[in-house]
Formats: sequence, C-alpha cells, structure tokens
Amino acid sequence: MSFGLPASAEGGFEAPSAADFWQPLVGDGAFAITRASIVLLLSAAVISVVLLRVTRRLAVVPSRGQYLTEAVYGMVRNSVARDIIGSRDFLRYVPLLFTLFVLILANNLLGVVPPVQYPTMSRIGFPIALTLVVFALYHVVGIRKHGLVGYFKSFVPKGLPWVIVAFIYPLELITYFFTRPVTLALRLFGNMFAGHILLLLFILGGEYLVFEAGGLMTVAGALAFVMGFVLTLFEMLVEFLQAYVFVLLAAFYIAGALADEH
Repeated sequence: MSFGLPASAEGGFEAPSAADFWQPLVGDGAFAITRASIVLLLSAAVISVVLLRVTRRLAVVPSRGQYLTEAVYGMVRNSVARDIIGSRDFLRYVPLLFTLFVLILANNLLGVVPPVQYPTMSRIGFPIALTLVVFALYHVVGIRKHGLVGYFKSFVPKGLPWVIVAFIYPLELITYFFTRPVTLALRLFGNMFAGHILLLLFILGGEYLVFEAGGLMTVAGALAFVMGFVLTLFEMLVEFLQAYVFVLLAAFYIAGALADEH
C-alpha cells in the first residue's frame, strides 16, 4: 500500500486513522495541494484522453474500448436517466449524470489500483463539491419548472388540511435543503473512507504480523493478507455501487423537481 506503517512509541503496531488520509504535497492548511487533488486531476486527464480516443475512432463494429464506453453510457442513459427522469426530459441531463458516474467511479477505483492507491472521495471536500452541483441543479430545475412560489408550494400535495401542512412542510424543507445533500455527500465519503481504513488495517496489520511480530503471528499475518485481498475485491464492487447510487439519487432528485406533483 502507499501509506506508511505507523508505529507507536513502544515499536508496536498502531491502527491507521483519519490522519493517514491527509497528505499535503505543497503547502499546508486549507489551501494545500494534496495527494487527493493530484489524483482527481489525474483521473480527469485519463478520462478525457480515453473518451477522446474512443469517440475519434467510432466504428460499426466497435473495439473493446468503444464497446465498454457505450455500455457505460447506455447504462447511465437508459437505466438511470430515462427510467427515472422520464423519456420527455431525460436527454438534457445525461451528460452531467454520465460525467458524475465516470468521475466518481474512476476515482474510487484508483483507490485500489497501484501505484496510486488513494481514495479521493475519502476526503469529504470532494463529495461535498459534487453534491453541491446536484443540489443547485435540482433546485434550479424545480424553480424553472414551477416558478419560485410554485416550487415551494409543490413540497406538499395539494388539498391537505392546514394542520397537516404545518407539520409536514418544515420536514420537507429540511429534507430538500439539508437531509438530501448531507446524506448524498456522507454516503459516498463514508463508504470510501471506511472501506479503505479496513483495507489498511488488514494489509498493514498483516505486514506487521509477518515481518515484525514473528512466530505464530506469521500465520495470522498471512491470513490477514488473504482477507485484505478478498476485501479489495469486495471494495471494488462497493466503489462501483457508490458511483451508481450517487447518480441514481441525483436523477431521482431531478425527477422530483420536474414532477407536476410531489
């Protein structure tokens, strides 16, 4: 792994913590250029190059790269955008949803791909930035569709008694302006952070048991390495699912803003 093995003052093993994910390369503090920033830029460059090369050589009989790209695009276009937003309005949102899915998936997978092995989305700022894009979009879409007053009125169904509206409306405001963005960002961040903490624990712990503890602990260390490999495969599945869930919820929020009645 690309993280160093932490050790306590007594020379024993110290479990990895959140501090291991803070890796400034230039500067320090809020404006530091971190390893996560470099990985994000690297992923954006790789995605751009791949898409430009694939789309420049389109053929009736697709190459493997074209086939894979079209499969990913088709999944986002048909299974997410069209099925959730609806056939009338979905096309205008496909580029954003496709970009979000590919960017999140690439950065998630780079967390387990040597020599990068850094989970970009384990830094909360990146999920927040992506969530703010979705948050602003579905509110703008709703206001354009219903008007400012009509959009806020659409938070609750028409015809409800005012007593029920007085109870439900604050909950809907909290949902639309707090719960949705917070859970969207924290779901992605939490899964990436927790998954890689677990990988670090098994792999670095296995390294310590094999090379430092010795004796029978070597067997436990070998088992930890095996478990780390199994968890890496499982983490790749989680990384795909988290990218898919993010764009799925984004499409769901857009569809809700476009709906005539919520």
